[in-house]
Order: sequence, then structure tokens, then C-alpha cells
Amino acid sequence: MAYELAPLPYDYAALEPHIDEATMKLHHDKHHQTYVTNLNAAIDKHPELASKTPEELIKNLSAIPEDIRTAVKNHGGGHVNHTMFWQIMKPAGGGEPNGAIAAQIKADFGDFENFKKLFNEAAAKQFGSGWGWLVFQAGKLKIVTTANQDSPLSEGLYPILANDIWEHAYYLKYQNRRADYLAAWWNVVNWDEVNKRFAIASK
Repeated sequence: MAYELAPLPYDYAALEPHIDEATMKLHHDKHHQTYVTNLNAAIDKHPELASKTPEELIKNLSAIPEDIRTAVKNHGGGHVNHTMFWQIMKPAGGGEPNGAIAAQIKADFGDFENFKKLFNEAAAKQFGSGWGWLVFQAGKLKIVTTANQDSPLSEGLYPILANDIWEHAYYLKYQNRRADYLAAWWNVVNWDEVNKRFAIASK
């Protein structure tokens, strides 16, 4: 079975004004679709891998045949990262975190405002294309960044929250003002989904 692009869990315009409709259409229908198409093309060369989920492929890149390893890393990573990204956003999202993730943020960062500041600073400093991530390691939340479509899953870490800092994620609306995009993005975070991911990471 070929991997497929799932529809967005909300309308393209649902995250306005923070993320514009035109960006969502381009980002989901073109960029994410390209990752899925190219991942399928790579797996076609090694059909024995087709039974694995994209996450399983990314978690164990050393087991991927060398001739398609880079393609799986890039396009499988792009597919997995974006699938998560759409889910951890929602219309009328944002606000203060709630539940277990709120308590852990307070324990590890002092308060939500400080966490946001540190996360945005890390994401702003990521050179070129990449992602800002929140992961849970050794009982503590950590902010990390990766280049390109690299995933924390490849490092044995389960991502809880992520922001896409490729220019295609924000350039139509924010142009070169990455910091403005980073600040606005918190208005669409789906804390319910983040809490679900934190529960998985905690186990």
C-alpha cells in the first residue's frame, strides 16, 4: 500500500489570520504531497519496506537500504513531520497550556512565557530550513531544533510539539519576518493534542 496524504483536519482558512489560507493550500497540497510522492517512489525500489509505517522507517534509518536512505530521511521525515504539524494546530487554539503539559512546562521552564521565549529564540536561530521541537528526555522537557526534515524520532526522541520554520510555512504572509510568524503561531496550538503526545512521551 502506498503512503497517502491525509486531508487537513480543518478548512484551509481555519487558522486565519495567523496562518493564511493560501499558505495552507500550498503547504499541504503541494509541499506535503511532494514528500509523500517521493517517499513512495523510494519505497517502490524496496517493496519489502512497504509494510512499515513512515514513523518506523524514520526511527531506524540505519536499517534502510543505502540507495534510498537519504530519500527516506528527507521525504519520510517531511511526511511524518507535517502529519504531526497539522494535528497540533487547530482553529481557535492557543492560549495557555492545560493539563499535564502545563505542569511540566512550569516545572522545567518556570512559566509558559519563559518557555515560549526560549522556544522562539531557538527556532529563530535555526539557520536555513528546519524545525523547532519540544521533546521529553530523562524526565525533562527539552527544546531542540533540526535541519531540513530531520526528525527527533531518528534520535530516539518522541516529539510533543513542533513548529515548521521552512520559509514555505510562512513566507507568503510574513516574508522574512520569521520572528513575527513564530509569535503568531502560538495562537493556533492545539494543547489537547500536545497533551496526548506528552502522555505517549511520558511512557
